[in-house]
Amino acid sequence: MTTLMFIVVAGFVAGAMNAAAGGGSFVSLPALVWVGVPALAANISSTIALWPAGLASAWAFREDFRPFNEVSLPALTIASLLGGGVGALLLLLTPQSAFDVVIPWLLLVATLTFAFGHRLGPALRQRLRIGPATLILVQFVLAIYGGYFGGAVGIMMMAAWTLLSGSDLHRMNPVRTVLVSATNGVAVLCFLVAAQVWWAHTAAMLAGATAGGYVGARVVRRLDTRWLRYAVIALTAVITMLFFVRAMGA
Repeated sequence: MTTLMFIVVAGFVAGAMNAAAGGGSFVSLPALVWVGVPALAANISSTIALWPAGLASAWAFREDFRPFNEVSLPALTIASLLGGGVGALLLLLTPQSAFDVVIPWLLLVATLTFAFGHRLGPALRQRLRIGPATLILVQFVLAIYGGYFGGAVGIMMMAAWTLLSGSDLHRMNPVRTVLVSATNGVAVLCFLVAAQVWWAHTAAMLAGATAGGYVGARVVRRLDTRWLRYAVIALTAVITMLFFVRAMGA
């Protein structure tokens, strides 16, 4: 019971983080590993548990939703669905031993994205412009990463969008929740048939994450997201370091 309550709280925090700034998997995945779930199964279970939280956040953001002007949102959604499915299948084909080696590097990529992603888009925009078709292809590639692991994928998407659109990124946050949810939705369908899902832990985390996702989306409007992002970066850096130490000790 103590373990499940810990998982519920971790899920709530992860769901709220995803709604506010992203990075929820840096709480949900380590929490599952901490209580004894293997890393590959923890990644799968975390994705399933956090997906309803993404839907809850999208619903909470419904009044702020604004579509793209330059590219079809349905086209981006289809790219997200297809890429998420490819990424999920690649994850299911990855041996546990290989994933234990890869995961610290995936966490490092996500940490660097959290730290510098908000600068990446504007910097690239000064040197590069892309058309709608290229953006859809980039969205597909990022969705593959999202279906496989997903850490900071929302930030990566928003950085890519700046290469096409001059829209305020804060205004794109509701769109981010929809497309990340689409990416993870297909991955969840693939994972539901996988034997690696730890259902008791997943259900407990799902309950906490769904509540956290809705609360986080409602509260983020009143917060200074700059300080929230700093806190997420600090957390992701610590978690990444711990996973590298764990990999070296294996």
